[in-house]
Amino acid sequence: MIDRLAELEARYEEIGREMASPERSSDHAAIADLGRELARLEPIVAALREWRGVREELERTRAMADDPDEEMRTMAREEITRLSSREAGLEAALRVQLVPRDPNDDRDVIVEVRAGAGGDEASLFAADLYRMYARYAERRRWKVEILSTSESGSGGFKEIIAELRGSGVYSRLKFESGVHRVQRVPVTEASGRLHTSTATVSVLPEADEVEIQIDEKDLRVDVYRSSGPGGQSVNTTDSAVRITHLPTGLVVAIQDEKSQHKNRAKALSVLRARLLEAEQARQAAERGDERRSQVGSGERSEKIRTYNFPDDRVTDHRIGLTVHNLPGLLEGDLDRVVEPLMEADQARRLGELGTDGTD
Repeated sequence: MIDRLAELEARYEEIGREMASPERSSDHAAIADLGRELARLEPIVAALREWRGVREELERTRAMADDPDEEMRTMAREEITRLSSREAGLEAALRVQLVPRDPNDDRDVIVEVRAGAGGDEASLFAADLYRMYARYAERRRWKVEILSTSESGSGGFKEIIAELRGSGVYSRLKFESGVHRVQRVPVTEASGRLHTSTATVSVLPEADEVEIQIDEKDLRVDVYRSSGPGGQSVNTTDSAVRITHLPTGLVVAIQDEKSQHKNRAKALSVLRARLLEAEQARQAAERGDERRSQVGSGERSEKIRTYNFPDDRVTDHRIGLTVHNLPGLLEGDLDRVVEPLMEADQARRLGELGTDGTD
């Protein structure tokens, strides 16, 4: 760990020299990149230097523990206890800062919620999940824009796609990908029987146009008239857009806007996010990255959480977490589940630091 920290400190000092160099002064893009890297390293280097200072002070104090003066020895022992605790705390903080960051954590996201098994009840549950994320976004002051909806006849959603923008969106929502299961008595159930339904959530980190470049010749673009629930026409112009990415076969259809141009832009945004996800999965496979987080792989087929209405209970199966006040959770009180998932993932990453020989 010490060697790794020394490397980061050397890089921090090198960046400072680069930013001060006259050759760099006109390269604004490079200066901006260096500034971001410097800001990321600054707290690590500050903690490292404080830790070093505490260690040096601890060594000096230990030398006083053998002083002939008993009062001096007593003071030294008390100070050794305080400094040792401070040293341990700083070392633990440095370990946390060395945990490799997920490069997607600062990205905005596209959230896709789709009804699964369970008919109308599944579409109502999909609507509940989307509302939960929208309310959570309100609490965290994120911006939400609905990109596409496909409503069911019961007032739920067969599918809803939305963009969420703000600080740390992906870092907090990335563990939501997977199959969500609900157990409750549907409002349409006259006999009061308990039903189990599912909905699938995908959380995709958003990609910009520079990062994921899409060649127009790789696209087939179809335009058609928008339709509402049951197939009735809701627009008299061909504003709906369906884009097929020919190399991968990915298809994105957007019809919510009255403008064909806006629907096309939204469809391309969703397509870029899906292509980024596919590319990152391919790179992980090439690296032989077989590790799976204890909080789950994020695969769409993985059942991650059960919402049990009769028992007022929500269970996250990946970390064995159970919380109550289900209505509150669906109103956006999601941190009760999100933060334990983030902590479990960080604990796993910390454990890997030791097994990878970084100590």
